[in-house]
Amino acid sequence: MPTNAEIAATLTAIADLLDITGANAFKVNAYRKAARVAESEVQDLGALAQSDPAALRKVEGFGESIAAKIVELATTQRIDELERLRSEVPAGLLELLTLQGVGPKTVHLLWNKANVTDLQSLKSAIDSGALATVERMGAKTIENLRTAVAAHEVAGSQPLRFRLGQAVPIAESMLTVLRTTAGVRQAAFAGSARRGRETVGDLDLLVSCDNHEAVRQAFLELPFIERVLAHGDTRCSALLTGGMQVDLRIVDDAVFGAALLYFTGSKDHNVFLRERAIAAGMRLNEYGLHEAPKAADGPVGSLVAASNEESIYAALGLHCWPPELRELHGGDFDQPPPDLVDVSHVRSELHAHTTASDGSLSIHELASLAVSRGFHTLAITDHSKASAQANGLSVERLRRHIDAIRAAQDDFPTLRLLAGSEVDILADGRLDYDDETLALLDLVVASPHAALRQEPAAATKRLLRAIEHPLVHIIGHPTGRILLGREGLSPDMHELSAAAAEHGTALEVNCHWSRLDLRDTHVKIAVGAGALVAIDCDIHGAEDAGNLRYGVATARRGGLMRTSCVNAWDPQALHSWLRNKRGVRPSLMAR
Repeated sequence: MPTNAEIAATLTAIADLLDITGANAFKVNAYRKAARVAESEVQDLGALAQSDPAALRKVEGFGESIAAKIVELATTQRIDELERLRSEVPAGLLELLTLQGVGPKTVHLLWNKANVTDLQSLKSAIDSGALATVERMGAKTIENLRTAVAAHEVAGSQPLRFRLGQAVPIAESMLTVLRTTAGVRQAAFAGSARRGRETVGDLDLLVSCDNHEAVRQAFLELPFIERVLAHGDTRCSALLTGGMQVDLRIVDDAVFGAALLYFTGSKDHNVFLRERAIAAGMRLNEYGLHEAPKAADGPVGSLVAASNEESIYAALGLHCWPPELRELHGGDFDQPPPDLVDVSHVRSELHAHTTASDGSLSIHELASLAVSRGFHTLAITDHSKASAQANGLSVERLRRHIDAIRAAQDDFPTLRLLAGSEVDILADGRLDYDDETLALLDLVVASPHAALRQEPAAATKRLLRAIEHPLVHIIGHPTGRILLGREGLSPDMHELSAAAAEHGTALEVNCHWSRLDLRDTHVKIAVGAGALVAIDCDIHGAEDAGNLRYGVATARRGGLMRTSCVNAWDPQALHSWLRNKRGVRPSLMAR
């Protein structure tokens, strides 16, 4: 059964091939919109296609034809139209779509006007100057193609993806250097990293300054640049050690906000804003919001707003929505953004390990770290006995560990220490400790660590049993996935979220950048069901505290408000939930 991501990729492939063959733009856009809907849809579209095909047509963005294609994919594992299109297009053209900044329309132009059919013929067309005679192929466009080919030859044909927590520190370290350069006024990273996507393909850096040459030179001299791909007055592009591409754009300070808005995206959000501007008699691009041209082919009118994002949204009659939510359908932006959880709201860590299992900090060191973060509560949750690879605690060791945590409390008057455990959810849904042992604990995080290839129905039943257990407070990293590594479980998140809401059990967003589990779409499901969510760093060492920002970004992308995040509650509400969770709906209690 295809996943939503696989359905989205298939619909995108059809749209790309239609674009390459010069098909009707309306048809192409219908497939692209459907692909975006499939990617963000919280329902399991593959299951829906098999159980209730008519319901697919009720999904906004799916017409009868699109719905039929999804049913065809779910039932036959192929779509005839996709196979037909593939047979009509030279196979080498599809590789061109992996080039940075090259889309289907460009490929169509190269194929039909320059007889480009693969990467080698594109290189020849660039080197021979043949592209210079092609309409809409200006010097800048050709140079961008040359840069993209050079990057492709270094990185390979498969577009590389990098985890958010790997990309953002690189961006920030580069910006730290650039900010010290003479004449720099503002600097930020943009793109999917700013929107908090779990993986990014490249980095976009934006700088406003008085001295372009000084900034370019500072960028090109950064120590981790492997190869310079291009450099000009306002743009530099480089490949870093490890294969990540970084693009630097230099703009005037007066238009920094417009450039930041444009390069942050998403593409769909930019289209929505441009259409909004046109409807209001204005024009919007990376250089600002302007009055519309007086003549159809004339220059744009006077500048309306450009210095910051807020002024542009306000001029368009919109609220300024946070970057994490700039991938929703346009109509949402007519309303004020929700009161999303923020890093500053999180004041408790409910999933942390010490040297008693596989952590590197002692109880006192971990508590001192929590105090330094301004937290009011810390739950120490070392592994249970089934996690032998993590030095999980036997019942006897756990009892001694509880005593040690209780004894340490006197040394931390501003911090409430909780004796907890991260208890394995076994393959059949049983917990790794018996109820008598679990009852000794202040908090139980129940997590799957093994049997992570279970069928969805078995995984759902397994996690439901833990959610419904009266002594479990939090389900830790519910799918057990590892980003760009292990797929993990694929349970029915709608069923799990409904059960979590009913039983007052929180579902965790694990902040480690290799997990981000719950993922953003799962958070959206949990929010829709009224379930509680915990945002925890799963501390094993002091450096893990810095991962909070990635978990919060993931939660924000899912629309999590602070009132539904247990870590954002004040001490009274949090500890009341911990004591009474078995019989009281925390969603009511926290209000």
